[in-house]
Amino acid sequence: MSRASGPAVILASLRGAIPAAARRDAVTEAEMLAYCLAKPGAWQDEPWDGDAVAKVGNKIFAFLGSNETPTIGLKCGASREVANEWIARYPDDASVMAYIGRSGWNTLRTGGAIPDDEIFEAIDASYETVVAKLPRKDRPS
Repeated sequence: MSRASGPAVILASLRGAIPAAARRDAVTEAEMLAYCLAKPGAWQDEPWDGDAVAKVGNKIFAFLGSNETPTIGLKCGASREVANEWIARYPDDASVMAYIGRSGWNTLRTGGAIPDDEIFEAIDASYETVVAKLPRKDRPS
C-alpha cells in the first residue's frame, strides 16, 4: 500500500499542527525547515549565530536566515544563467545570494509572487543537486 507524500501532504500536516491564529497564508520558516529536515540524511546546523541551515552530508542545501520576512537560500541552478530564470520570473521575490550567488544560489522570499509549491520544488531541486555532488559513500540511502 502506498502512502501519500510530497510537499502538499507534508505542508498540510505541518499546518494542522500549528494553531490557526499563528498560521499565515504563506509558508513559514518553521514549515520550510521541517520540510528540509524530512529529507533523507538532512540535519540542521547553525554555522552563524541565529542562522539555521539544512545540510545533507557535510554540505548545505538550504539557508534559512533570521529575517522578519521568511526567506530561503537555495541552489537554483547549475550556473548563474540558469538561476537567473528565477529572478526574471520573480524580480521582487528572488535575488542573487551574497557571496555564493555566482554559483547558482538565490534567495527566495515567501509571501509574495512565488507560490509555496514552487518554493518546495526549489528545496527538492537544491537537495537533489547537493546530494548528487556528494561522494557516493556520503549520500543518504
